[in-house]
Amino acid sequence: MEACGGSKRCPEVGGLTLPGPGLLSPELDLKSPAFALPCQSALSHMDIQGYKRVRWRIWLCYVGAVLTLGLLLVLFKWRPRWGVLARCQPCPLHMADTVLLRDDFGEQVVLQILTEEIEEDGLGSAAGDGTEYEWRDTVQLHKEEKSLLRYYVYQGIRYVWMARKGAFCKVSVLNDDWTCAELHRMQQGLTGLEQSNRRKVYGQNLIDVPVKSYLQLLMEEVLNPFYMFQICSIILWMSDKYYYYAACILVISLISIAVSLYEIRKQSTTLRKMAQLIVPVTVRRNTGEEESVSSLDLVPGDCLLIPSEGLLLPCDAALLAGECMVNESMLTGESIPVMKTPLPGGGERYSAESQRRHTLFCGTQAIQAKGNFPGGRGALAVVVRTGFFTAKGDLVSSILYPQPINFRFYKDAIKFLLFLGVLALAGTIYSLVMLSLSNTTVMELVIRSLDIVTIIVPPALPAAITTGTIYAQRRLKKQGIFCISPPRINVCGKVSLFCFDKTGTLTEEGLDVWGVMEASGSHFEELVPDPRLLNPGFMLSGLACCHSVALLGGQPLGDPLELKMIDSTGWELEEPEGEDERGHAEFGGHRVLAVMRPPPQELLPQDVSISQAVAIIQRFPFSSALQRMSVVTVAPGGQGAAAFLKGAPEMVASHCLKETVPAQFSTTLRSFASEGFRVLALAYKPLDEKTDVHSISREEVESDMRFLGLLVMKNLVKPESPEAISTLRQARLRTVMVTGDNILTAVNVARGCGMVGSNERVIFVHASPPTGHSPAVLKFHLGEGGPHAGASPEEVDVLSQGLYQSGVNYHLAVNGKSFSALCDFFPEYLAKVLMRTTVFARMAPDQKTQLVTELQKLNYRVGMCGDGANDCGALRAADVGVSLSEAEASVASPFTSKTDNISCVPLLIREGRCSLVTSFSLFKYMALYSLIQFASVLILYTVKTNLGDLQFLFFDLVLVTLLAIVMGKGGPSNELHPQRPPASLLALPVIVSLLLHTLLLVTSQVGALLITYSQDWFIPLNSTVAGAANLPNMENFSVFAVSGFQYIFMAIIVTKGYPYKKPLYANVWFLILLLVLFAAMFGLVLFPGGVIHQVLQLYQITDINYKLLLVALAALNLFTCHMLEVLIDHGMLDCCRTLRGRRESKKQYKRLDNLLAESPSWPPLDQPLSSPQCTVIGFS
Repeated sequence: MEACGGSKRCPEVGGLTLPGPGLLSPELDLKSPAFALPCQSALSHMDIQGYKRVRWRIWLCYVGAVLTLGLLLVLFKWRPRWGVLARCQPCPLHMADTVLLRDDFGEQVVLQILTEEIEEDGLGSAAGDGTEYEWRDTVQLHKEEKSLLRYYVYQGIRYVWMARKGAFCKVSVLNDDWTCAELHRMQQGLTGLEQSNRRKVYGQNLIDVPVKSYLQLLMEEVLNPFYMFQICSIILWMSDKYYYYAACILVISLISIAVSLYEIRKQSTTLRKMAQLIVPVTVRRNTGEEESVSSLDLVPGDCLLIPSEGLLLPCDAALLAGECMVNESMLTGESIPVMKTPLPGGGERYSAESQRRHTLFCGTQAIQAKGNFPGGRGALAVVVRTGFFTAKGDLVSSILYPQPINFRFYKDAIKFLLFLGVLALAGTIYSLVMLSLSNTTVMELVIRSLDIVTIIVPPALPAAITTGTIYAQRRLKKQGIFCISPPRINVCGKVSLFCFDKTGTLTEEGLDVWGVMEASGSHFEELVPDPRLLNPGFMLSGLACCHSVALLGGQPLGDPLELKMIDSTGWELEEPEGEDERGHAEFGGHRVLAVMRPPPQELLPQDVSISQAVAIIQRFPFSSALQRMSVVTVAPGGQGAAAFLKGAPEMVASHCLKETVPAQFSTTLRSFASEGFRVLALAYKPLDEKTDVHSISREEVESDMRFLGLLVMKNLVKPESPEAISTLRQARLRTVMVTGDNILTAVNVARGCGMVGSNERVIFVHASPPTGHSPAVLKFHLGEGGPHAGASPEEVDVLSQGLYQSGVNYHLAVNGKSFSALCDFFPEYLAKVLMRTTVFARMAPDQKTQLVTELQKLNYRVGMCGDGANDCGALRAADVGVSLSEAEASVASPFTSKTDNISCVPLLIREGRCSLVTSFSLFKYMALYSLIQFASVLILYTVKTNLGDLQFLFFDLVLVTLLAIVMGKGGPSNELHPQRPPASLLALPVIVSLLLHTLLLVTSQVGALLITYSQDWFIPLNSTVAGAANLPNMENFSVFAVSGFQYIFMAIIVTKGYPYKKPLYANVWFLILLLVLFAAMFGLVLFPGGVIHQVLQLYQITDINYKLLLVALAALNLFTCHMLEVLIDHGMLDCCRTLRGRRESKKQYKRLDNLLAESPSWPPLDQPLSSPQCTVIGFS
């Protein structure tokens, strides 16, 4: 690009920095942030470096590629940075035509800068008024030129150049600051030019899953280092005249590639069908006209009309008018439809997460829509996110581009391969020395030396260790557990802590109404067991009206709690149909959402008079963060407008006038909650006739309420929960409850399901943030209204001494407010509290996610089980997320269970442990197979011979491959053992086992050769010929016989059963194959002659005593290797650890546990703690 004068100023073009074609670059300012390389984008969280292509360098690379037969291009594919440095030179980002990205995981990718022409006035109102968006970047262009948008696309996300930030930022930054009021102003719609130019900026509204052609997939697969190694090996074997072996490996590789390509393309096609959604939609233009367009053309700011019959939503949209009943099971796994209500106006910044109840998410099904605005035939929404920026796009992206799993097993596998590579180098040097001593040509010397590398580094190792995972995934599917991330199965085997949601997970989804307790002045009335017995009044009306239930096909749909509440009153729900004005006229012309009618008089109990119907005209839906919902109602004729509030008792009481809340409120609530009841509170407020009930804000509705009373519901623990929790606790897996319910109710359920034992104490944690008059305070005390709540300080002192000194186990319980205060003001105590807390109550969805993250910081492998509704963030953040859903597979979590209880969790952990142990066994077996063959070849090289072509084939395919395939078929143990299986391949037991086994195996092969030398009939080898050319011979036969048995019996030794897998004999196919292979080897060794001996080029030895001696040597080798493995597993390493001394665990939670066990006075009961200046918990 040419240079331009720096005096030109920059006009605003829709709030964007849009350099145009032929834009003259200013002189390079080396102090400018744009020239700082690498440049860290604050919004993309990636290191990005700018480069500019240099023509002569590109041509030089082409020449190099031709001269190296394409190997240079392969190298550039494996090392993208080298390719960029070879073709380009560094430059400021604003001048770059190529960028090099490095993400948080160290992955590098090269991307080209793309451009798009934009009309100068096409984005005039793209982000509201220009004065409000002056921070947006602009450039000065010649008036006759069009603006040019510069951007790149990475993982489906578009990043645009923002000059003032000196970085490429996600295009979503253009609408991130929209407020609720601005969204409401967009109801008039966009102009055609605005829509066209926004489409150029944001791109198509498409979640595009790339489905590559078979040729592209083939090239990528073949260029994989694994297959490149295979190709080189096959060429090497061909040059060494191992034609049969090379041909078989080539055929197997081609079949493997074909199957792999088919599976990859099939999965991509399936995901594309699931992700892509192109439907016709209706949008409103600024002229007031409605236009039918393809959903591909939707852009943020478009005004979308939701038809009354519903719509499969192609974007994320904020609901502005009307109501929608939405099925979000695809995203959350929750099958219960959710009622969406209009977004309140106001100056607060819009956020799809905090405004979930007003947001329609892409991929969800709007079952029906109702308009509560004049002329509304459906609902009205404004598009806020499109493509990969939508909630569905984010989930699809997590499947397409999963984060690398930080699991030690996979890291150690790579390190061990490097170790084998070093061993191969040593073997190569040895073979060079031995072969150089004989009359070996230089070409043969090179081939023989390289052949050692193909033997010691098994190319099938990565595929072999996934066998156990594949078998486990199949078994899980038969049990109704579906997995979308197979590598997570091995992670299940190392889970050390499992979090559980309460309602619908540990307890039944449905609740039974226990009774209603009305407030009367400063006290509560007697508990009324049946709401039908209540006298007509606000309490009965509140129970009947304060809900988000809707009708679909005449059947009520909504939250099970609300359905049970309505059913207990006997009232019936009606909804006005279409444009029928009769229902609206009955209630004074108000736009009615629903009508609640009392039951007929004959269905009411005696002495109970009939009530009048009530119409719901405004809803503010339940929010987990707010812990409440409210409605606005009117009586017939539009009279008696009132607001009703329902939610968590503490939250409802905080919004009521103090004089209306009974004095016994806390005591009564504590009493019900401690008995395990689910308690909701209701309140109301009459509205003034002058109040505009349709535009009233939520804040105005939910202030100065009058307390009505409590609705008490019984929530029963699922019968499967105590058994599952008991199984996990016996296996020393820590269990934690994370719920949005009352803390006392949660503690009661924790006792009911066995998380807290009957003889174990519960200590409540209270943390409060600082106020203007007091600092932040942290306090621990025994029981909320429990037997010791009113104890004197001396009694508490005695009690706490008994608690700590007698070794009584205790559990902490904390609510959401205290958890937030702990994180913000008491980080020094947070780790200690997390170590002992079993109950987390009144937790908002984002707090659940934060809790999982904090537990992971303590080095826990965290599992999370929930119903998917409010747990999506936590399910995805956990190492193992399990969603209880009727759907076959939900993208809300890696695992989805069709069973509606937690019995799937112990099963999943057992399968995970079985898969992990199987992967360990297969890894050790493949490593030992390579070492056995490595030893055999080096020994035979020493005596100037080698294994034959078909001998290699027999060992690799008939013995090793078949054994590796069936080894993993053994299922998991029926019990969970307290000890978790190891996850490190470089741990002392594994390394010691491999080294000692290798020593014994090599000793046996050398022993077989020495036994052969000692025979009277032994004839020395012809030294004039080397390698396989002098087959058959006696040395080869001896090594072949012993090593053949070694391949078989080592499969038995490394296949561990108890305590993580079923015994070996339970794997029938493995047992049958062992018998067949042993029989085959016995036949080859003991019985001379025959076609097979000739094909395998085995020497004919008639001395049966010699052959029996070789079999006995192999049997002795089997016995010594088995005893060695038993000693390593049951004692040898314990002795080593004793001599070495006990070392502190690397896991922080284990170190914390030891620290707390040595702290006899923690936690300090009833002693206020201020935020300390120094760290209480420290580690060297």
